[in-house]
Amino acid sequence: MLIVMNRDATEEQVNGVIRTVELQGFTAHPIPGGERTSIGVLYNQGAIDEALFRSLPGVKETLPVTKPYKLVSREFHPVDTVVRVGDVSIGGDSLTIIGGPCAVESEEQVMAIAKHVKMAGGDMLRGGAFKPRTSPYAFHGLGEEGLQILAKVREAFGLPIVTEVMDLDCFDMVENYADIIQIGTRNMQNFSLLRRAGHAGKPILLKRGMSATVDEWLMAAEYVMTEGNPDVILCERGVRTFVKHSRNTLDLSAIPVVRRESHLPIIVDPSHAAGYRDQVMPLARAAAAVSAHGLMIEVHHAPETAKCDGGQALLPDQFDLLCRQMRAIFDVSASAER
Repeated sequence: MLIVMNRDATEEQVNGVIRTVELQGFTAHPIPGGERTSIGVLYNQGAIDEALFRSLPGVKETLPVTKPYKLVSREFHPVDTVVRVGDVSIGGDSLTIIGGPCAVESEEQVMAIAKHVKMAGGDMLRGGAFKPRTSPYAFHGLGEEGLQILAKVREAFGLPIVTEVMDLDCFDMVENYADIIQIGTRNMQNFSLLRRAGHAGKPILLKRGMSATVDEWLMAAEYVMTEGNPDVILCERGVRTFVKHSRNTLDLSAIPVVRRESHLPIIVDPSHAAGYRDQVMPLARAAAAVSAHGLMIEVHHAPETAKCDGGQALLPDQFDLLCRQMRAIFDVSASAER
């Protein structure tokens, strides 16, 4: 349930509602707004007697929340969330472009790619220091050395860093270096990791599980937010289907659904959805057309030597062209919606 306060409600009245919620054994979650404060009621196991709260001083109305997720829902938070990292904003009316290699292989490699990403107009740099791989014999990343390289690149080019955390053991280390902490598709329902992410002081980029429904994905975001971290970015990266012409099937229909159901920003990773370089650019353009808030795209200056996913990485000149195309398409799409 959502308790909406009057515009002129006093701090004492807001605190009185919070105390009443907690006396009922529930958790109160204040949501300050531009014009008024609302209070979300969490952890109720059944229906709530709305009359108990509707008569309290300062209360305008009570609204039932029909979805299993609360904090990620537009019913709780009707205004779009914009996640800010330095000068970069994710969400709202802008398109954020994140580019970089699948994995950090060397300082020389990441410096070269970051230069291209910056010149093309990319806003952030992606790069994996820890890599979850299907095969135990594959390259699994450089670990802390990779994080140190990313920190040097950020210093050199002013690009905030997005990098993945694998487990609880390395979370503190990744949080110390990253600007945005990515939770990958295989960890979307790693609930211990999600709860730890809720205590992080950095935004969380939550990828959709390869077989997850939209509701399951949003509930995973709910785990992070209930622990206190409001800065969650959703990332559609394709779901596993029966097809063989691509690695996964990019679910572009999820973008308007998530934008309708949730206030959280949503970006798209067409590289992992496609698995093949020639599919990445059209999928990225399509994502911009359906008003995704951002794109995360793999870029490599020498993909034939890449230790991870070189076949889906764009060449620098392709990334440069795509950045211009995506921004133009996004602007047209945004204008049509206004």
